Amino acid sequence: MLARLLVAAVISSAVAVAAASAAVRVVTTTTDLAALVAAVGSDLVTVESIVPSASDPEAFEPRPGDIDKLRRADVLVRVGLGYDYWLDALTSRIGDKRFMRGGDAYLDASAGIPLLEIRGQSVVNEGGHAHGVANPHYWLDPDNAALITAAAAEILIRAVPAQRERVMANRGRFLAELEARRQRWLKSLAPYAGAKLIAYHNAWPYFARRFRLDVIDFIEPKPGVAPSPVHLAQLVATGRKAQVRAIVHEPYEPEEASRLVARKLDVPLVVLAISVGSIPGTSDYLELFEHNVAALANALAASRR
Repeated sequence: MLARLLVAAVISSAVAVAAASAAVRVVTTTTDLAALVAAVGSDLVTVESIVPSASDPEAFEPRPGDIDKLRRADVLVRVGLGYDYWLDALTSRIGDKRFMRGGDAYLDASAGIPLLEIRGQSVVNEGGHAHGVANPHYWLDPDNAALITAAAAEILIRAVPAQRERVMANRGRFLAELEARRQRWLKSLAPYAGAKLIAYHNAWPYFARRFRLDVIDFIEPKPGVAPSPVHLAQLVATGRKAQVRAIVHEPYEPEEASRLVARKLDVPLVVLAISVGSIPGTSDYLELFEHNVAALANALAASRR
């Protein structure tokens, strides 16, 4: 009996190892895309993000090990719009046509997204972060997850056609849970519709549009450029006139300027998760919104205005 159990355990372990080795290896540029691909692929995929969860993708510098990640990958998924412009140098070094634009294993998740702040230009650097043709923080609107996961499902099915039904079932379950939570998130922030905010970085137009908030200005004069005393003084004056309700801050940015403006305006400073894993308790896509909605609702409730 014991021998049979041991044999069964060995077989089970071997099957698990084989299944893991057969999984589609997906490399994403960010943790947000990794979380969405994982939701669609489940145990059919192994997913790695190039940018660590607590890092700024727009200021990220690839490491030697990132080349190895790409070489082992079956599928590559990027944010696009200049957000992860550094990826092009990596794919050029590898020279694998599957990971080039238009390749069979390449997905730019921004395709089909209703974009905001369209600039109509190629990627440029304005002395801080690189910028592309539109604001790239589109995953911060939960409605865009439907489009991102549709594209992710398509490329995974291309990689493992026999698993189409499982991939689509995984996506269906994720979207059902997302919709249930989305209604609750909308209800939580509905009392603060039209509330005016100042953010450190221009990361929130998609989030603000979905939840009917108004981000009127930014601590950074340009993305990636630290504010001057003159700029901060102007922000305080603008904030007082507009009756700003809170200062929104991203977890990896320096806090001194945001704290100063919040103190001058006598409003809360609220740190929101810009990416999955950037704040403790935001280890997946749904948890990111759970944190952000609750934190912002609490901050606005505490505001005197």
